[in-house]
Amino acid sequence: MTTFREVAVATAILVTFGSPTIGTAQNSALSWVRVADDRQGFVLTPSGRPFKAAGFNYDRDAAGRLLEDYWETEWKTVEEDFAEMKALGANVVRVHLQFGKFMDGPRLPNKTSLDRLGELLQLAERLSLYLDLTGLGCYHKQDVPVWYDKLSETDRWNAQAEFWKAVAGRCKDSPAVFCYDLMNEPVVPGGRRKEGEWLGGALAGKHFVQFITLDQAGRSRPSIASSWIRHLTQAIRQVDQRHLITVGLVDWSLARPGLTSGFVPEEISDDLDFLCVHLYPQAGKLKEDLDTLAGFAVGKPVVIEETFLLKCSAKELQEFINSSKTHASGWIGFYWGQTPDELRNSKGIGEALTLQWLELFQELRLANPN
Repeated sequence: MTTFREVAVATAILVTFGSPTIGTAQNSALSWVRVADDRQGFVLTPSGRPFKAAGFNYDRDAAGRLLEDYWETEWKTVEEDFAEMKALGANVVRVHLQFGKFMDGPRLPNKTSLDRLGELLQLAERLSLYLDLTGLGCYHKQDVPVWYDKLSETDRWNAQAEFWKAVAGRCKDSPAVFCYDLMNEPVVPGGRRKEGEWLGGALAGKHFVQFITLDQAGRSRPSIASSWIRHLTQAIRQVDQRHLITVGLVDWSLARPGLTSGFVPEEISDDLDFLCVHLYPQAGKLKEDLDTLAGFAVGKPVVIEETFLLKCSAKELQEFINSSKTHASGWIGFYWGQTPDELRNSKGIGEALTLQWLELFQELRLANPN
């Protein structure tokens, strides 16, 4: 019996070698993506056709390894996974780049990682996929350079700017980049944190939340967030004036009572091309979740950069996604390297939920703007 993976890879081979218009950035079938003139969504250029971002976070494999843990020795796995995501109907893949893998010093980018990123761009171009490049990852604490955590706020921001200049410099000519996401779930603390405590708590062994300063020092939290965004955006614009820039925000970024991130959408959006929110719908709270989403619609496109059926059923997630189209111009779930065929043969709860998500994603056909 032919498996989903075999069909996906065969399709990728046909796309890669069957068409002379797909290959390098200079000879790619991909159109560049820009913000629409009405600032409510995205269009392709030069055609002006609407573009909806739909795809997957490719942040780890089924064993929990990060992309940089295996992309040097198991490149075939990466190629197969990208082909599978394409076959599922994705047009965007979000990858998470670890700071420690791309920087050997505060001003010293790692050439090997940049070269592999270049190969990832070529793979995306061949498959007509766009990349959401999320940077500055510190997901595995053991991979965070000791020198990095000892830097002052100013020096840390400068090192982060060097990271982004290096990445943008490598990517600037490729239409396969949908956006640069400055950081996954940054937070401005209230008050002062202990020296070296730049990371939030771990979830399943990974640190998804980072603090951009350790000392509020009398400044307003949104002003710190805005200054940090502007610093990194200006670094990117030194080498790349075209690709879109965003940041991946937690849903508790809105100015509401209780826990907040300091990244208040209406106060930090000036230097961003669009906003991203990570929103996992809750059972029986459709209105509340849609109200949260609406809070990120501050005159620029909004992408739901992370979503999944962690707290709701597949039916409720479908209802949320369909209802979210008033404000959202993109939806990015998760793919961890297991095909629907493989998931159907597993008895794990996590695998069952992932299968429901992948089947829902195929049914919704979100990449089709119509």
